[in-house]
Amino acid sequence: MVARHGRIDVLVNNAGRTHVGAVEETTDQELRDLFDLHVFGPAALVRAVLPHMRERRSGAIVQMSSMGGQMSFAGFGAYSGTKFALEGMSEALADEVREFGVKVLIVEPGGFRTSLMEPARAGVSADSGVYARVSETRGFVAGGDGTQPGDPAKAAALILAALEAERTPLRLPLGDDGVSAVLTHLDQVREDVTAWEKQARATAFDA
Repeated sequence: MVARHGRIDVLVNNAGRTHVGAVEETTDQELRDLFDLHVFGPAALVRAVLPHMRERRSGAIVQMSSMGGQMSFAGFGAYSGTKFALEGMSEALADEVREFGVKVLIVEPGGFRTSLMEPARAGVSADSGVYARVSETRGFVAGGDGTQPGDPAKAAALILAALEAERTPLRLPLGDDGVSAVLTHLDQVREDVTAWEKQARATAFDA
């Protein structure tokens, strides 16, 4: 790529697919396949471009995560597990490459009208019939293709604006549903931490 075009300005790790199944229903192979796609693939591409970007002291890495990279719910354990891993790795990466002038942007879309939820692309674990909440998620995903509110063109424009900003955010939730889900989750985390804060702080050895 560098030999052909002279330089790499931006790496966008966008490959991905959804997967629905209870944690108990998800097989080792299904989980490994998702990690290959959502974690090991992006990691390999990052390793491939970083020497060039570090040498130029310029560049950007866009990691396409999901609002499911901040929070999860019944049926999305495997999918969110891979996105949580991608986000953790990307947060460390951002801290590592900042001194070389390389930006890292984690994008967390809600529902956008892409091919992600097409029936042929959506991974589904065998249904045990045990989990009612997972069945609801299966139904939502099965009927959701083509009804997502998000416009991919507007999302792309905002991603570019974030990259060109003087202060590029580490995380960028997208869509009204995505922003609301992330903010609600953060409020819940703060509530949980605050409720147990006094006891949690008092776990050091006695002086």
